[in-house]
Amino acid sequence: MGRTYKATGINLKGMPLGESDRLLVILTREYGLLRAVAPGARKHHSGLSGRSGLFVVNELLIASGRSLDKIIQAQTIESYPGLSQDLGKLAASQYLAEMVLAQALSDQPQEELFCLLNEHLSRLGRLPDRPASLVLAHLTHAVFHLLALAGVTPQVQVCCLTQLPLIPDFTDPDWRVGFSVAAGGTVSLSALGRLETKGSLPGGQQQPSLPQHPTTCTIDATISPTPSNSVAEAGASYQTINHRQEKPVLNTRLNATELSLLQQLAEASLPQQVTAIPNQQASLAPSWRFVEQILRQYVQYYFGRPIRSATLIDSYFASLPTYSTNHDATV
Repeated sequence: MGRTYKATGINLKGMPLGESDRLLVILTREYGLLRAVAPGARKHHSGLSGRSGLFVVNELLIASGRSLDKIIQAQTIESYPGLSQDLGKLAASQYLAEMVLAQALSDQPQEELFCLLNEHLSRLGRLPDRPASLVLAHLTHAVFHLLALAGVTPQVQVCCLTQLPLIPDFTDPDWRVGFSVAAGGTVSLSALGRLETKGSLPGGQQQPSLPQHPTTCTIDATISPTPSNSVAEAGASYQTINHRQEKPVLNTRLNATELSLLQQLAEASLPQQVTAIPNQQASLAPSWRFVEQILRQYVQYYFGRPIRSATLIDSYFASLPTYSTNHDATV
């Protein structure tokens, strides 16, 4: 960087500094995460007051400093006003910001991450206020995409033990599939039972020993962000981390609806039948809530830190009585 430099960035975090300044943590296209002072931003008539708010996207002119850089000029290009007008949307946005702070790098371009975050914040901002379950649907969709970009999506299409496809059975109300965070995703309960009783998998194959490093398998996912902030226009193959264990510890069990929702998260956009019908959304609310909790535990396990904003999600949706559901195992 020179004495001054330009960057396009979105404010992810802000805190008071001194008498009237604000210290911002910004995700930029060009330089990744950076910390910069917005001088006088806490003054009522400051030109940087509104431009230093959360999730505001600015074209910035920044001066390099010995310890902290300083914002000289800022021109807002996007602000997502819909996020601050709804507690659920705001909580979901802060949740995504925490994920980005955990995976973003500094001093190198973060074009894909910048575009992906902006795309999903835009989608959240455009959502109608009701039904509230739409926020959960889009939050889990965004979380899955951020995990994909980080290269640690859970395996949800096949069993982690057998690598055989998992197809939800909607005709059997008692149908279940296991989910193990440490194993890397979904686990067939029948395969797990055979492993525990016989020490072998279907076909007589022995379970491989736990490798020193996680193995990877490629899944197709059309969710690559582009410089134009369009997720749906591009196609890519992301890596899914598949951890193999001798005896996976199950965190929970999923029914057919919950597995189906998980399997659809790799798509560029949620299917219209999942998001467009209000009555159907209301019936899916408990399932979306459970899927979000599963992904949250997965995120916290692989990033090694809690998602503090998730408590806001819990508080917001706990006030809605339709968001309770019963399971034979808990996350």
